[in-house]
Amino acid sequence: MFDIQFLDLFQGFATLVASEPSIIIGRIFLIFLGLLLIYLGQKGVLEALLMIPMGLGMAAVNAAVLFLPGGQTGTLFLDPLASGTDQVVNELQINWLQPIYTLTFSNGLIACLVFLGIGSLLDVGYVMQRPFRSIFLAICGELGTLVVFPMGVLMGLPVNEAAATATIGGADGPMVLFASLILAPEIFVPITVVGYLYLGLTYGGFPYLIKAMVPKHIRAIPMPPDTARPISASEKIVFAVVACVLLSFLFPVAAPLFFSLFLGVIVRESGLSYFYDLFSNQILYGATFFLGLTLGVLCEASTILNPKVLILLVIGVVALTISAIGGILGGYVLYWLSGGKYNPVIGIAAVSCVPTCAKIAQKVVGEANKNAIVLPHALGVSISGVITSAIFAAVLISMLRAAG
Repeated sequence: MFDIQFLDLFQGFATLVASEPSIIIGRIFLIFLGLLLIYLGQKGVLEALLMIPMGLGMAAVNAAVLFLPGGQTGTLFLDPLASGTDQVVNELQINWLQPIYTLTFSNGLIACLVFLGIGSLLDVGYVMQRPFRSIFLAICGELGTLVVFPMGVLMGLPVNEAAATATIGGADGPMVLFASLILAPEIFVPITVVGYLYLGLTYGGFPYLIKAMVPKHIRAIPMPPDTARPISASEKIVFAVVACVLLSFLFPVAAPLFFSLFLGVIVRESGLSYFYDLFSNQILYGATFFLGLTLGVLCEASTILNPKVLILLVIGVVALTISAIGGILGGYVLYWLSGGKYNPVIGIAAVSCVPTCAKIAQKVVGEANKNAIVLPHALGVSISGVITSAIFAAVLISMLRAAG
């Protein structure tokens, strides 16, 4: 009698005991994984801004499972599977994070807000000073997308799901979210969670890949003195306007992201200080916080333990690894063409993940030669990677829509 009363009182334990073995293991694993993400974020091993709210959300949602009316189990966080107007409205009145999910996450708005904030921080002058090298490396950094798309199909994923998962190779979280919403809305939750989880892990894993591929004496190569002329604010605005209109014309399916990104750039260069402060601080950090929190809450065991998730986990890590290898190999091409004057480590920044991968390049090079500065070059490549990842995703979407 005491055991029954205890379980009735503490429903988190009651639902755990009443679950299938796979759910029990999954919930416990995800709770400890969430705690690990918090620890690694706090220690600076992973990106704290995203990993800490994601980790706490992951741990809390898997602990807070309760019995709902009708004998079902669930949480009071959100229901990503709610469909139909009546059910969605009901969930909006019950689950505290449902408004964030329904009104900003499931329609891609939060991705556009993140792009708007990122755009306000980007100095496109780095791209304009070295356009051909930056774009070349950015294209090399899409190797994972190109390789993993057919790989996903061979592993049994439908073509649209394989394409959506392949966009993880571009290392651009908002684009992964946006593309999966369009191509594979039925599994966009696990695709997005896997994509952002791996993007957070790149900060810890990529330095080891660089050191494995690039010997220390090459990592220490200082870049030649920069002779590129300064780019004026007016030139940057013209570039942003032309790029936005041209890319929107060519790939209208990704126009909301192009618009958001380049609007942020234009606000930055126009000297609109109030908008700049709003976009680069409150909008960017607020959207990133709720993005991480929502992603963590979406990692509830009964939602995430889909048989396809294992395939997505494999494809995601392969995509990012191959993209990183492609970027470094592209760096080696420039190293050879320049007669050994170009540091190939810069190629890792092609895995856009702005500005994390650019900072990784500078950090690894700085460890080998504290006087070597590669950050300006890496930022140009990283910014180009944002644009190319959107282009590659838009091409995949357009091709599949035309074929279907």
